[in-house]
Amino acid sequence: MELIKSFTIDHMKLMPGLYVSRKDVTGGVTLTTFDIRMTRPNYEPVMNTAEIHAIEHLGATFLRNDEAWADKVVYFGPMGCRTGFYLILAGDYDSKDIIELMISMYEFIRDYQGKVPGAAPKECGNYLDINLPMAVYMADRYLRETLYNITEDRLVYPE
Repeated sequence: MELIKSFTIDHMKLMPGLYVSRKDVTGGVTLTTFDIRMTRPNYEPVMNTAEIHAIEHLGATFLRNDEAWADKVVYFGPMGCRTGFYLILAGDYDSKDIIELMISMYEFIRDYQGKVPGAAPKECGNYLDINLPMAVYMADRYLRETLYNITEDRLVYPE
């Protein structure tokens, strides 16, 4: 059986960044999947589910309320390996096209105070497993260490 593309990326060379993971065409529409890599795979600890869950709720809320991008958002959610997130947008995009969107989203998460949207028993299947302070910390770290000074090598998968 053939490996899927994401398993062919050398995760020992992969750094935090913002990568185009794949582009698919369905029904005449290009879907661009982004790899929002927040931690360095196999070198640093992965994120815990509670902060991932908070980032997921806040990120999805932000994206689906953004006037310019809301109608293009297909999916935002965590990677199974807990090193980042996937964002799927309807349209043919490159990483550079969404840097400002990602900066705005992570600033929203970093600055968020109050009850996390959707963090109630009627709204979420695991509402108690949410850690806003750690989500704020991780968003701030990703902004400072990656997004605010992103370089070309953090936009294209390593060879």
